[in-house]
Amino acid sequence: MVKLPPEVANYIAYVRAATVPQCKDQIALCDHVEHCFNTQDIYIDEDQLHRYLAQQKYFPFKLLSWEIFVFTLHNCTYWRESGLLRWPNLLALVGRGAGKNGYLAFESFCWITPINGVPKYDVDIFATSEDQARTSPDDVRDVLDAHKGTLEKYFHWNSECITNKKTKSRIRFRTSGFKTKDGGRPGAVVFDEYHAYEDYRMVDTATTGLGKKEFPRKTIITTDGNIRGGPLDDLKRLAEDILHRGQDDGGLLPFICRLDSPDEVDNPLMWHKANPSLTHFPVLMQQLISEYASYKQKPSAAASFMSKRMNLPPERLEDDVTEWSNILAANKPLPDLRGMPCVAGIDYAKTTDFVAAGLLFKKDGIYYWLSHTWVCRASYDLPAIKAPLDKWAEMGLLTYVDAPEISPDIVAEWLEKMGETYDISYIGMDGFRYTWIAKALKNCGFDTDRGGRNNILLTKRVTVMRWAPVITSIFLNQSIVWGENNELMNWYINNTYVTANDDGNMYYLKKEKKSRKTDGFMALVSAVCASESLQDCEDDSGEYEPAQVYSY
Repeated sequence: MVKLPPEVANYIAYVRAATVPQCKDQIALCDHVEHCFNTQDIYIDEDQLHRYLAQQKYFPFKLLSWEIFVFTLHNCTYWRESGLLRWPNLLALVGRGAGKNGYLAFESFCWITPINGVPKYDVDIFATSEDQARTSPDDVRDVLDAHKGTLEKYFHWNSECITNKKTKSRIRFRTSGFKTKDGGRPGAVVFDEYHAYEDYRMVDTATTGLGKKEFPRKTIITTDGNIRGGPLDDLKRLAEDILHRGQDDGGLLPFICRLDSPDEVDNPLMWHKANPSLTHFPVLMQQLISEYASYKQKPSAAASFMSKRMNLPPERLEDDVTEWSNILAANKPLPDLRGMPCVAGIDYAKTTDFVAAGLLFKKDGIYYWLSHTWVCRASYDLPAIKAPLDKWAEMGLLTYVDAPEISPDIVAEWLEKMGETYDISYIGMDGFRYTWIAKALKNCGFDTDRGGRNNILLTKRVTVMRWAPVITSIFLNQSIVWGENNELMNWYINNTYVTANDDGNMYYLKKEKKSRKTDGFMALVSAVCASESLQDCEDDSGEYEPAQVYSY
């Protein structure tokens, strides 16, 4: 067994002693770190570490054992042969109040000093709001102001930038104006409150410049949040694969603190699992007890207690269509559906915005949804949408329409083309907008006579209410599939909430009018409403054979 320095060994011993409860992710991380030191040719530069830690004399606090642990592994652990950092990327998911900004202030300060050994090693600190992005640089400025007589010989600082005079390295805050950040050459990139990012636009741009300086680093320090399907969810899944399923870490140090199950929230002793600093902050414990009382009285109004204090977001808020895990479960490959009977669903709010259509199949008790979306380039809502529409267009999930509006012929012709491969027996769509597409459907051979009563179901709210329990059941039983990595459908459903009238009948509404579209989900709802006579095609072979990937 490799003998580890006390900065690492002491924390591992503390976790294993379980003086206070430790989450399974912390235990797994300790196992992973020990395994890496015992099987890989890596080492800790203890001289550099001690020089870094000596800088604590300027700060109004001392790093806690968990902070020293991650600092040592992130900043002073190297591959012996190449001399490169072993864990250049850090994810620290810790409960609110753990002292993350103090850690970031100390780490950023160290990076721009000569101890790091890299000139012009700029540190860019990103957050979605200016106030948040300024927090850690402001903490560094407070340190410099408090020791001005000593440190003004080595640093220059103002409200926008902190510069080490010898290394020419700078600490700067950055916000969401990602388009202005191209072309930078930072040494380190920091993301404060990573849970707030809904997509990768800012993240990708912020990290593009890494690798142009020696020892590039990335620090992500955050609580959890209520945005699902964003960069943090992806990073958590990667961390779980590393800690619990043996995936190579690729240089990522996944330091995760959270409850292991929702039931643990009712035991204050378990709160230590989510906040590694809690034993040192009695005032914080007092605050958590107060917030817990509010949470128990009305969980939906105090959901941030679970999301940001306990780092275990409630999977289902009162108004969500279904739990996020059920949405992810639908992202599986589609089987070969050619020639099978199906019903179609169509939805659109405005012809100048989004239009979605799809085909719903049923096979061995599982529903399969094959869909497509059209987006009008002239939509006034596009600037407000943060979702990666261009990426989804490249994936074949949606098509941009360069016209003042989306013609009904586009949708009807898509259905006609699908009809060459699949047996479309029925169409469901909102009766209020039926006149927009009726002629185009008729021209493509669909029966629209007698008000669409032949093979077109015109749905109304009362129709949706009747079928909403079926839709709920489909998700609860994870009996729907819409294709591997269909992020667009995930987004649609995450943008929708379910409500009820006075009689308790459920129907669906949009969470936000302009930036969160629901057309793909509502097309699915219309198809389910039209599926009463949909034949369940049994697979005689009893085998599930995914087909090739098709984009339409």
